[in-house]
Amino acid sequence: MKRVPGILILFAVLLGVQWLIVPDESQAIPAFARRYNLSCSTCHAPIPKLKPYGADFAGDGFVIVENEKERDYVTAGDEMLWLNKTFPIGIRFDAYAVTNSEGDVKSDLQSPWGLKLMSGGALAKNIGYYFYFFMSERGEVAGIEDAYVHFNNIFGIPLDVLIGQFQTSDPLMKRELRLTYEDYMIYKRKVGHSNANLTYDRGIMLLYGLEQTSTDFAFTLTNGNGKGLANEESGAFDVDANKNIGVRLLQGITDKISIGGYYYFGEETMHDIGGERKNKVTYIGPDVNVTLGPVEITAQYLQRKDTNPWFAEAEAETETSGIVLEAVISPQLDRSRYYFTALYNSIDQEQGIGTLSTNSALYETATLGATYLVTRNLRLMAKFTRNLEMDANRMLVGLVSGF
Repeated sequence: MKRVPGILILFAVLLGVQWLIVPDESQAIPAFARRYNLSCSTCHAPIPKLKPYGADFAGDGFVIVENEKERDYVTAGDEMLWLNKTFPIGIRFDAYAVTNSEGDVKSDLQSPWGLKLMSGGALAKNIGYYFYFFMSERGEVAGIEDAYVHFNNIFGIPLDVLIGQFQTSDPLMKRELRLTYEDYMIYKRKVGHSNANLTYDRGIMLLYGLEQTSTDFAFTLTNGNGKGLANEESGAFDVDANKNIGVRLLQGITDKISIGGYYYFGEETMHDIGGERKNKVTYIGPDVNVTLGPVEITAQYLQRKDTNPWFAEAEAETETSGIVLEAVISPQLDRSRYYFTALYNSIDQEQGIGTLSTNSALYETATLGATYLVTRNLRLMAKFTRNLEMDANRMLVGLVSGF
Protein backbone atom coordinates (compact mmCIF):
# COMPACT_ATOMS: atom_id res chain seq x y z
CA MET A 1 0.00 0.00 0.00
CA LYS A 2 1.12 3.55 -0.65
CA ARG A 3 3.46 4.95 2.02
CA VAL A 4 2.30 2.48 4.69
CA PRO A 5 5.73 1.58 6.10
CA GLY A 6 6.71 5.25 6.50
CA ILE A 7 3.42 6.37 7.97
CA LEU A 8 3.38 3.53 10.49
CA ILE A 9 6.80 4.68 11.71
CA LEU A 10 5.49 8.26 11.94
CA PHE A 11 2.43 6.99 13.79
CA ALA A 12 4.63 5.23 16.38
CA VAL A 13 6.79 8.35 16.84
CA LEU A 14 3.72 10.54 17.37
CA LEU A 15 2.41 8.09 19.95
CA GLY A 16 5.68 8.43 21.79
CA VAL A 17 5.46 12.22 21.69
CA GLN A 18 1.93 12.06 23.10
CA TRP A 19 3.16 9.85 25.93
CA LEU A 20 5.86 12.36 26.86
CA ILE A 21 3.40 15.25 27.22
CA VAL A 22 1.00 13.42 29.55
CA PRO A 23 0.98 15.16 32.97
CA ASP A 24 2.16 12.89 35.78
CA GLU A 25 -0.82 13.79 38.06
CA SER A 26 -2.98 13.33 35.76
CA GLN A 27 -23.60 2.32 24.19
CA ALA A 28 -24.86 3.30 27.59
CA ILE A 29 -26.72 6.62 28.12
CA PRO A 30 -27.19 9.11 31.02
CA ALA A 31 -30.60 7.55 31.75
CA PHE A 32 -28.82 4.45 33.05
CA ALA A 33 -26.75 6.53 35.48
CA ARG A 34 -29.98 8.08 36.79
CA ARG A 35 -31.74 4.71 36.92
CA TYR A 36 -29.05 2.98 39.02
CA ASN A 37 -27.59 6.04 40.79
CA LEU A 38 -24.13 5.32 39.36
CA SER A 39 -21.46 7.57 37.91
CA CYS A 40 -21.02 7.62 34.14
CA SER A 41 -17.45 6.42 34.83
CA THR A 42 -18.88 3.05 35.90
CA CYS A 43 -19.40 2.20 32.22
CA HIS A 44 -17.39 4.81 30.28
CA ALA A 45 -13.80 6.05 30.21
CA PRO A 46 -14.35 8.60 28.79
CA ILE A 47 -17.82 9.04 27.27
CA PRO A 48 -18.81 7.41 24.97
CA LYS A 49 -15.99 4.79 25.03
CA LEU A 50 -17.10 1.69 26.94
CA LYS A 51 -15.13 0.01 29.71
CA PRO A 52 -15.40 -3.79 30.03
CA TYR A 53 -18.09 -3.34 32.70
CA GLY A 54 -20.06 -1.11 30.33
CA ALA A 55 -19.78 -3.71 27.57
CA ASP A 56 -21.07 -6.37 29.97
CA PHE A 57 -23.93 -4.07 31.01
CA ALA A 58 -24.94 -3.62 27.37
CA GLY A 59 -24.57 -7.36 26.81
CA ASP A 60 -27.01 -8.03 29.67
CA GLY A 61 -29.69 -6.03 27.90
CA PHE A 62 -28.94 -2.73 29.70
CA VAL A 63 -29.73 -4.01 33.18
CA ILE A 64 -27.66 -4.70 36.29
CA VAL A 65 -29.11 -8.10 37.02
CA GLU A 66 -28.38 -8.17 40.75
CA ASN A 67 -30.06 -4.75 41.20
CA GLU A 68 -33.32 -5.53 39.41
CA LYS A 69 -36.22 -5.48 41.88
CA GLU A 70 -39.94 -5.64 41.26
CA ARG A 71 -40.48 -2.36 43.10
CA ASP A 72 -38.58 -0.55 40.34
CA TYR A 73 -41.09 -1.68 37.73
CA VAL A 74 -44.83 -1.62 37.08
CA THR A 75 -46.01 -5.22 37.20
CA ALA A 76 -49.68 -4.67 38.19
CA GLY A 77 -49.66 -8.10 39.83
CA ASP A 78 -49.04 -9.70 36.43
CA GLU A 79 -45.92 -11.89 36.35
CA MET A 80 -45.76 -11.40 32.58
CA LEU A 81 -45.55 -7.59 32.84
CA TRP A 82 -42.27 -5.74 33.56
CA LEU A 83 -42.59 -2.03 32.68
CA ASN A 84 -40.13 0.67 33.71
CA LYS A 85 -41.70 3.01 36.26
CA THR A 86 -40.04 5.92 34.50
CA PHE A 87 -39.20 6.05 30.82
CA PRO A 88 -35.39 6.13 30.48
CA ILE A 89 -34.22 8.88 28.16
CA GLY A 90 -30.99 10.72 27.46
CA ILE A 91 -29.55 13.34 25.10
CA ARG A 92 -26.19 13.53 23.35
CA PHE A 93 -24.97 16.89 22.05
CA ASP A 94 -21.81 17.31 19.91
CA ALA A 95 -20.46 20.67 18.69
CA TYR A 96 -17.22 21.59 16.88
CA ALA A 97 -15.24 24.47 15.43
CA VAL A 98 -13.26 23.27 12.42
CA THR A 99 -10.53 24.76 10.22
CA ASN A 100 -9.38 23.26 6.90
CA SER A 101 -6.32 24.10 4.83
CA GLU A 102 -8.09 23.13 1.58
CA GLY A 103 -11.50 23.88 0.12
CA ASP A 104 -13.68 26.96 -0.13
CA VAL A 105 -14.70 26.85 3.54
CA LYS A 106 -11.57 27.37 5.62
CA SER A 107 -13.37 27.65 8.96
CA ASP A 108 -16.72 26.30 10.10
CA LEU A 109 -18.81 26.38 13.28
CA GLN A 110 -20.50 22.98 13.40
CA SER A 111 -22.74 23.60 16.38
CA PRO A 112 -24.48 21.36 16.77
CA TRP A 113 -22.83 18.73 14.60
CA GLY A 114 -25.12 16.14 16.19
CA LEU A 115 -28.07 16.02 18.57
CA LYS A 116 -29.58 12.66 19.41
CA LEU A 117 -32.37 11.40 21.64
CA MET A 118 -31.59 8.03 23.24
CA SER A 119 -33.52 5.44 25.24
CA GLY A 120 -32.82 1.94 26.47
CA GLY A 121 -33.63 -0.46 29.26
CA ALA A 122 -35.57 -3.57 30.19
CA LEU A 123 -38.67 -4.83 28.41
CA ALA A 124 -38.79 -7.91 30.64
CA LYS A 125 -36.39 -10.10 32.56
CA ASN A 126 -33.54 -10.93 30.16
CA ILE A 127 -35.05 -8.77 27.42
CA GLY A 128 -33.83 -5.24 26.74
CA TYR A 129 -34.15 -2.57 24.08
CA TYR A 130 -32.13 0.34 22.78
CA PHE A 131 -32.71 3.03 20.19
CA TYR A 132 -31.76 6.57 19.36
CA PHE A 133 -33.25 9.20 17.10
CA PHE A 134 -30.82 11.59 15.41
CA MET A 135 -32.73 14.86 15.64
CA SER A 136 -29.87 16.60 13.87
CA GLU A 137 -26.85 15.07 12.17
CA ARG A 138 -24.75 17.48 10.13
CA GLY A 139 -27.74 19.77 9.74
CA GLU A 140 -30.47 17.33 8.79
CA VAL A 141 -32.88 15.03 10.59
CA ALA A 142 -31.24 11.63 10.16
CA GLY A 143 -33.98 9.68 11.95
CA ILE A 144 -33.58 6.32 13.62
CA GLU A 145 -30.17 4.67 13.44
CA ASP A 146 -29.61 2.06 16.19
CA ALA A 147 -32.94 0.43 17.12
CA TYR A 148 -33.17 -3.14 18.38
CA VAL A 149 -34.60 -5.55 20.93
CA HIS A 150 -32.01 -7.63 22.82
CA PHE A 151 -32.76 -11.14 24.10
CA ASN A 152 -30.15 -12.10 26.71
CA ASN A 153 -28.98 -15.62 27.69
CA ILE A 154 -31.55 -17.51 25.67
CA PHE A 155 -32.27 -21.02 27.02
CA GLY A 156 -30.00 -20.20 29.96
CA ILE A 157 -26.86 -20.34 27.82
CA PRO A 158 -24.58 -17.42 26.82
CA LEU A 159 -26.51 -16.85 23.59
CA ASP A 160 -27.86 -13.34 22.83
CA VAL A 161 -30.05 -12.31 19.91
CA LEU A 162 -30.51 -8.74 18.65
CA ILE A 163 -33.36 -8.01 16.27
CA GLY A 164 -33.69 -4.65 14.56
CA GLN A 165 -31.33 -2.08 13.05
CA PHE A 166 -27.65 -1.90 13.93
CA GLN A 167 -24.25 -1.40 12.38
CA THR A 168 -22.84 -4.51 10.71
CA SER A 169 -19.40 -3.42 11.93
CA ASP A 170 -20.49 -3.43 15.61
CA PRO A 171 -18.85 -6.82 16.35
CA LEU A 172 -15.56 -5.29 15.10
CA MET A 173 -15.22 -1.68 16.30
CA LYS A 174 -18.21 0.42 17.32
CA ARG A 175 -18.19 3.62 15.30
CA GLU A 176 -20.63 5.34 17.64
CA LEU A 177 -18.26 4.89 20.60
CA ARG A 178 -15.09 6.28 19.01
CA LEU A 179 -13.36 9.28 20.60
CA THR A 180 -12.34 10.91 17.31
CA TYR A 181 -14.20 13.14 14.88
CA GLU A 182 -12.46 11.16 12.13
CA ASP A 183 -14.37 7.96 11.35
CA TYR A 184 -13.31 4.35 10.71
CA MET A 185 -13.45 4.95 6.98
CA ILE A 186 -13.26 1.45 5.49
CA TYR A 187 -16.53 0.54 7.24
CA LYS A 188 -18.34 3.38 5.44
CA ARG A 189 -16.84 2.85 2.00
CA LYS A 190 -19.17 1.86 -0.85
CA VAL A 191 -17.94 0.75 -4.27
CA GLY A 192 -19.51 1.71 -7.58
CA HIS A 193 -23.32 1.39 -7.48
CA SER A 194 -23.22 -1.17 -4.68
CA ASN A 195 -25.47 -0.50 -1.67
CA ALA A 196 -23.40 -2.65 0.68
CA ASN A 197 -21.02 -1.47 3.36
CA LEU A 198 -20.52 -2.22 7.07
CA THR A 199 -22.63 0.55 8.57
CA TYR A 200 -26.36 0.51 9.37
CA ASP A 201 -28.54 -2.34 8.18
CA ARG A 202 -31.66 -4.21 9.23
CA GLY A 203 -31.48 -7.80 10.39
CA ILE A 204 -30.57 -10.20 13.16
CA MET A 205 -27.38 -10.53 15.19
CA LEU A 206 -26.45 -13.62 17.23
CA LEU A 207 -23.78 -13.39 19.94
CA TYR A 208 -22.30 -16.38 21.75
CA GLY A 209 -19.49 -16.41 24.31
CA LEU A 210 -17.44 -19.21 25.84
CA GLU A 211 -16.02 -17.91 29.12
CA GLN A 212 -13.87 -21.02 29.64
CA THR A 213 -11.85 -20.38 26.47
CA SER A 214 -12.35 -16.58 26.19
CA THR A 215 -13.93 -17.05 22.77
CA ASP A 216 -16.65 -14.81 21.35
CA PHE A 217 -18.67 -15.50 18.22
CA ALA A 218 -20.97 -13.15 16.32
CA PHE A 219 -23.23 -13.83 13.34
CA THR A 220 -25.28 -11.29 11.38
CA LEU A 221 -28.02 -11.80 8.80
CA THR A 222 -28.99 -8.53 7.10
CA ASN A 223 -30.77 -7.14 4.06
CA GLY A 224 -27.44 -5.84 2.77
CA ASN A 225 -28.67 -2.53 1.36
CA GLY A 226 -28.57 -0.19 4.34
CA LYS A 227 -31.38 1.57 6.19
CA GLY A 228 -33.23 3.22 3.33
CA LEU A 229 -36.97 3.75 3.01
CA ALA A 230 -39.40 0.93 2.37
CA ASN A 231 -40.66 0.44 -1.19
CA GLU A 232 -43.89 2.38 -1.65
CA GLU A 233 -45.63 -0.44 -3.52
CA SER A 234 -44.40 -3.58 -1.78
CA GLY A 235 -43.56 -2.15 1.64
CA ALA A 236 -40.28 -4.11 1.52
CA PHE A 237 -37.05 -2.69 2.91
CA ASP A 238 -34.86 -5.08 0.91
CA VAL A 239 -34.33 -4.34 -2.77
CA ASP A 240 -33.74 -7.93 -3.91
CA ALA A 241 -34.18 -11.53 -2.80
CA ASN A 242 -30.71 -11.85 -1.31
CA LYS A 243 -29.57 -11.69 2.31
CA ASN A 244 -26.03 -10.97 3.50
CA ILE A 245 -24.18 -12.78 6.26
CA GLY A 246 -21.31 -11.74 8.52
CA VAL A 247 -19.25 -13.95 10.82
CA ARG A 248 -16.90 -12.67 13.51
CA LEU A 249 -14.61 -14.76 15.75
CA LEU A 250 -12.70 -13.16 18.63
CA GLN A 251 -10.21 -15.09 20.73
CA GLY A 252 -8.68 -13.81 23.94
CA ILE A 253 -5.00 -14.77 24.19
CA THR A 254 -4.50 -13.17 27.61
CA ASP A 255 -6.61 -10.67 29.52
CA LYS A 256 -4.62 -7.96 27.68
CA ILE A 257 -4.44 -9.37 24.14
CA SER A 258 -7.14 -10.60 21.76
CA ILE A 259 -7.13 -11.49 18.07
CA GLY A 260 -10.06 -11.80 15.73
CA GLY A 261 -11.17 -12.53 12.21
CA TYR A 262 -14.11 -11.36 10.14
CA TYR A 263 -15.89 -12.68 7.04
CA TYR A 264 -18.83 -11.14 5.23
CA PHE A 265 -20.61 -12.27 2.07
CA GLY A 266 -23.51 -10.80 0.14
CA GLU A 267 -25.03 -10.73 -3.31
CA GLU A 268 -26.81 -7.81 -4.98
CA THR A 269 -29.12 -7.94 -7.99
CA MET A 270 -30.01 -5.05 -10.28
CA HIS A 271 -32.72 -5.18 -12.96
CA ASP A 272 -32.79 -2.83 -15.95
CA ILE A 273 -33.62 -2.94 -19.64
CA GLY A 274 -30.42 -4.86 -20.21
CA GLY A 275 -31.60 -7.68 -17.96
CA GLU A 276 -30.43 -8.92 -14.58
CA ARG A 277 -26.95 -8.12 -13.32
CA LYS A 278 -25.33 -9.27 -10.10
CA ASN A 279 -22.55 -8.18 -7.80
CA LYS A 280 -21.05 -10.42 -5.12
CA VAL A 281 -19.48 -8.63 -2.14
CA THR A 282 -16.95 -10.22 0.20
CA TYR A 283 -15.09 -8.78 3.20
CA ILE A 284 -12.36 -10.66 5.01
CA GLY A 285 -9.67 -9.61 7.44
CA PRO A 286 -7.93 -9.97 10.82
CA ASP A 287 -7.76 -7.63 13.81
CA VAL A 288 -5.89 -7.39 17.10
CA ASN A 289 -6.41 -5.53 20.36
CA VAL A 290 -3.60 -5.01 22.87
CA THR A 291 -3.70 -3.23 26.24
CA LEU A 292 -0.37 -2.18 27.71
CA GLY A 293 -1.07 -0.41 30.98
CA PRO A 294 -2.61 2.94 30.08
CA VAL A 295 -2.29 2.33 26.31
CA GLU A 296 -4.90 0.43 24.27
CA ILE A 297 -4.10 -0.32 20.62
CA THR A 298 -6.53 -1.74 18.08
CA ALA A 299 -5.55 -2.67 14.52
CA GLN A 300 -7.94 -3.81 11.79
CA TYR A 301 -7.27 -4.86 8.18
CA LEU A 302 -10.14 -5.53 5.79
CA GLN A 303 -10.14 -6.58 2.17
CA ARG A 304 -13.33 -6.11 0.17
CA LYS A 305 -13.95 -7.80 -3.19
CA ASP A 306 -16.75 -6.87 -5.60
CA THR A 307 -17.32 -8.96 -8.73
CA ASN A 308 -19.25 -6.23 -10.59
CA PRO A 309 -19.93 -3.15 -8.43
CA TRP A 310 -20.92 -1.00 -11.44
CA PHE A 311 -23.43 -3.64 -12.61
CA ALA A 312 -21.93 -3.30 -16.08
CA GLU A 313 -22.21 -5.66 -19.05
CA ALA A 314 -18.47 -6.26 -18.86
CA GLU A 315 -17.71 -7.23 -15.28
CA ALA A 316 -15.04 -5.16 -13.56
CA GLU A 317 -13.84 -6.99 -10.44
CA THR A 318 -12.70 -4.54 -7.79
CA GLU A 319 -10.61 -5.09 -4.66
CA THR A 320 -10.70 -2.50 -1.90
CA SER A 321 -8.43 -2.80 1.13
CA GLY A 322 -8.48 -0.73 4.28
CA ILE A 323 -6.52 -0.28 7.49
CA VAL A 324 -7.77 1.17 10.77
CA LEU A 325 -5.12 1.62 13.47
CA GLU A 326 -6.17 3.30 16.72
CA ALA A 327 -4.46 4.00 20.02
CA VAL A 328 -6.03 5.45 23.17
CA ILE A 329 -3.86 6.58 26.09
CA SER A 330 -5.50 6.84 29.52
CA PRO A 331 -2.76 8.07 31.91
CA GLN A 332 -4.71 7.13 35.07
CA LEU A 333 -6.77 4.40 33.43
CA ASP A 334 -10.50 4.83 34.06
CA ARG A 335 -9.88 7.66 36.56
CA SER A 336 -8.14 9.86 34.01
CA ARG A 337 -9.32 13.33 33.12
CA TYR A 338 -6.91 13.57 30.19
CA TYR A 339 -7.01 11.15 27.26
CA PHE A 340 -4.93 11.07 24.10
CA THR A 341 -5.84 9.39 20.82
CA ALA A 342 -4.15 8.51 17.56
CA LEU A 343 -5.93 7.14 14.50
CA TYR A 344 -4.64 6.03 11.10
CA ASN A 345 -6.96 5.33 8.14
CA SER A 346 -6.09 4.10 4.67
CA ILE A 347 -8.10 2.79 1.72
CA ASP A 348 -6.60 1.41 -1.51
CA GLN A 349 -8.49 0.10 -4.52
CA GLU A 350 -7.61 -2.06 -7.53
CA GLN A 351 -10.03 -2.42 -10.43
CA GLY A 352 -9.67 -4.71 -13.42
CA ILE A 353 -11.50 -5.20 -16.73
CA GLY A 354 -10.21 -8.15 -18.72
CA THR A 355 -6.42 -7.92 -18.71
CA LEU A 356 -6.40 -4.22 -17.75
CA SER A 357 -6.18 -3.06 -14.16
CA THR A 358 -5.76 0.17 -12.23
CA ASN A 359 -4.52 0.71 -8.69
CA SER A 360 -5.10 3.84 -6.65
CA ALA A 361 -4.86 5.06 -3.08
CA LEU A 362 -8.24 6.54 -2.27
CA TYR A 363 -7.81 7.75 1.28
CA GLU A 364 -5.05 8.09 3.85
CA THR A 365 -5.15 10.15 7.03
CA ALA A 366 -3.37 10.36 10.37
CA THR A 367 -5.13 11.93 13.36
CA LEU A 368 -3.90 13.03 16.79
CA GLY A 369 -6.22 14.20 19.53
CA ALA A 370 -6.50 15.18 23.16
CA THR A 371 -9.55 15.00 25.42
CA TYR A 372 -10.21 16.65 28.77
CA LEU A 373 -13.11 15.69 31.04
CA VAL A 374 -14.77 18.78 32.46
CA THR A 375 -17.30 16.50 34.17
CA ARG A 376 -18.01 12.81 33.71
CA ASN A 377 -20.64 13.62 31.08
CA LEU A 378 -18.92 16.54 29.33
CA ARG A 379 -15.60 16.35 27.56
CA LEU A 380 -13.62 18.90 25.56
CA MET A 381 -11.51 17.74 22.64
CA ALA A 382 -8.90 19.02 20.20
CA LYS A 383 -7.98 17.07 17.05
CA PHE A 384 -5.50 17.42 14.22
CA THR A 385 -5.89 15.36 11.03
CA ARG A 386 -3.39 15.23 8.20
CA ASN A 387 -4.80 14.04 4.86
CA LEU A 388 -1.78 12.33 3.34
CA GLU A 389 -3.38 11.88 -0.09
CA MET A 390 -4.39 15.53 -0.53
CA ASP A 391 -1.59 17.13 1.54
CA ALA A 392 -4.27 18.91 3.55
CA ASN A 393 -4.84 19.56 7.24
CA ARG A 394 -7.92 19.75 9.43
CA MET A 395 -7.96 21.07 12.99
CA LEU A 396 -10.90 21.21 15.35
CA VAL A 397 -11.92 21.87 18.90
CA GLY A 398 -15.25 20.79 20.29
CA LEU A 399 -17.30 19.22 22.99
CA VAL A 400 -19.25 16.00 23.49
CA SER A 401 -21.88 15.84 26.23
CA GLY A 402 -24.59 13.52 27.50
CA PHE A 403 -27.41 14.44 29.86
